[in-house]
Amino acid sequence: MENNRIIIVGGGFAGLAAGIYGQMNGYATEIFEMHDKPGGLCTSWERKGYTIDACIHWLVGSNPRSSFYDTWKEVGLLPGREFTDMDLYLRYEAADGRVVNFYCDIDRLEKHLVEFSPADERAIKDFTDAIRMVLVFDTSGKEAPFLSRLGEKAAIGWAMAVKGRKMTQWMKTTIIDFVARLKDPVLKEAFGEIWIPEFSLFFMLFAFAWLHKRNAGYPRGGSMPLSRALEEKYLKLGGKIHYKSKVEKILTLNGKATGVVLADGTEHLAERVISAADGHTTIFKMLEGKYVSPQIREQYESWPIFHALLFVGLGVNRSFGEIPHSVSGFSFPLKEPEEIAGRSIDRLPVHLYHHDPSLAPPGKTALTVMLESDYAYWKKLSADRQAYQTAKEEALRKIIACLEQRFPGISGQVEMTDVATPTTFERYTGNWKGSFEGWLITPRNANTMIKPMKQTLPGLQDFYMCGQWVEPGGGLPTGILSGRRLIKTICKEDKKKFTVPAG
Repeated sequence: MENNRIIIVGGGFAGLAAGIYGQMNGYATEIFEMHDKPGGLCTSWERKGYTIDACIHWLVGSNPRSSFYDTWKEVGLLPGREFTDMDLYLRYEAADGRVVNFYCDIDRLEKHLVEFSPADERAIKDFTDAIRMVLVFDTSGKEAPFLSRLGEKAAIGWAMAVKGRKMTQWMKTTIIDFVARLKDPVLKEAFGEIWIPEFSLFFMLFAFAWLHKRNAGYPRGGSMPLSRALEEKYLKLGGKIHYKSKVEKILTLNGKATGVVLADGTEHLAERVISAADGHTTIFKMLEGKYVSPQIREQYESWPIFHALLFVGLGVNRSFGEIPHSVSGFSFPLKEPEEIAGRSIDRLPVHLYHHDPSLAPPGKTALTVMLESDYAYWKKLSADRQAYQTAKEEALRKIIACLEQRFPGISGQVEMTDVATPTTFERYTGNWKGSFEGWLITPRNANTMIKPMKQTLPGLQDFYMCGQWVEPGGGLPTGILSGRRLIKTICKEDKKKFTVPAG
């Protein structure tokens, strides 16, 4: 078959999905990945008997009744997978002793919040009613977020026709906007903590809808088993993957992509090139900024990206049985503000993995703390290895001291520590400015959920992009959908039917 060789840059979820569906449709694909393992940001690693997970909190499409469940089956992710559905999304502990529980069940959530703050009943019910409004959507369809099974299209069409204006309003509403409606100061703080403040509230509605429908379970074992499952499926289909193979340049000739050049100088040629790697690096470094429209340049100059993180993993000889299991953990107030890595914090968010005993020895717990952090701060420090290491150690010390306030004695129970900074994420994944999930979905770009971004660049043939830099919001399902959508497009270009073999 002519024109069938495809090089894929990046072995994260989007790259692996493009490879899997490419192999299914008769293309000879080859993935070049800079890291020594698959998955990109969907990753975990082991330290002293503990597993530190840097990604997964839930997996949309875990319910067999979801259309996306079939997609997970297509890419080989489900065999032997166990899911845990939790009753609580987030626990917010206030300085005045009150606790806000964001329950996954909508009715329970509404009742609790109204009892917590009767003065905010109208705003609360607007929020929970909005969640109920989007329950009609099976938001994990294969072609685009709103496209699902034929039997559901009528319901979706009706919802868009009848409730379109309300949905548009929620798209244009940020977390900040909604918080401004609330009166209770603790509830204001709690909602400000539940999601990224600049994020379009519309997408939080879907998260709660998925959780309510038990369609966002936690996969036992965490992130790396998911990435390894995709890798296994890809290799079984005959795909090739090269680790520790960083792509430095995408070759072009007469307006067509022809291959790649690796960091070691070797060239690899193909009829098509797909970048599932960092968008900024792809466009402005690998392609030297030669194929950029004013729109693309404006996106990279002004669209917000997910915040860079200071990520701390701990292994603790403690069970935390008194803390309820939750999807996104809990946060507690500090006695006094603390400066960590150049930023002042007055509370600490903690994600306990005591719901997954496979990540720690018996009776012990793996936990993570993720704080927004300044990429420039760490980038500057990284030029001086000693200064950089000292800053990491200081941040770790302060975080453990903060934990000691909530859990007396924990300092002596810490058996494993690991610290990752924005430059760590950049080094292992190539992600621009250490961002962990690409473009942030705001009212400005929320319409991309209905009208997806282009997966091509102007003036360059036989080149495509997939992943979080052409799918705002990122996430694992989005990565799979992006790769799937792209291969379907390539099949259309070649006038061939897109197929997915049974089994």
